[in-house]
Amino acid sequence: MKALVVYESMYGNTHEIANAIAEGLGSLGEVVVTSVADTASTVEAELLVVGGPTHVHGLSRSSSRKAAAETASKDDAIDIEPDATGPGLREWFKQLPKVAGVYGAAFDTRLDKSQVLTGSAAKGVAKRLRRLGYESFIDPESFFVEDGDGPLEAGELERAKQWGRELADRLQPALH
Repeated sequence: MKALVVYESMYGNTHEIANAIAEGLGSLGEVVVTSVADTASTVEAELLVVGGPTHVHGLSRSSSRKAAAETASKDDAIDIEPDATGPGLREWFKQLPKVAGVYGAAFDTRLDKSQVLTGSAAKGVAKRLRRLGYESFIDPESFFVEDGDGPLEAGELERAKQWGRELADRLQPALH
């Protein structure tokens, strides 16, 4: 089985989570991790896992990516991902064709507070995946950062690997 993990990341936290999820998915076979900027508008995989940072209660917008870049430019301690200011998941989803027989899963990074206060990009990702025909088999998952620009909270990378293993375990019966 081929799995594709697509991420959008501003400060590297979501990128790290995507890599950890991919590591957990390893038992499925081929797993490719790619930024949304480097991903084609067609997906050739049996599993598509998509995630991004939560911005203003949901998926990033051009304006929120610009604000993230401005924040990073004012603080030498903050590094910004190379494609952070380019098109994000919201724009990428608009290009994707409908599919059938492909599994989808959603994740995000956000502050560890009530979703009522923070929102969740993963919910928006899951909704877009369903609209495109991806089969949902697991609830969207959030991974937590200590502050808006990170770092990840302790234990989140291991939790992301475990979530990847859980995805793989749930899909194993469907593969046989």
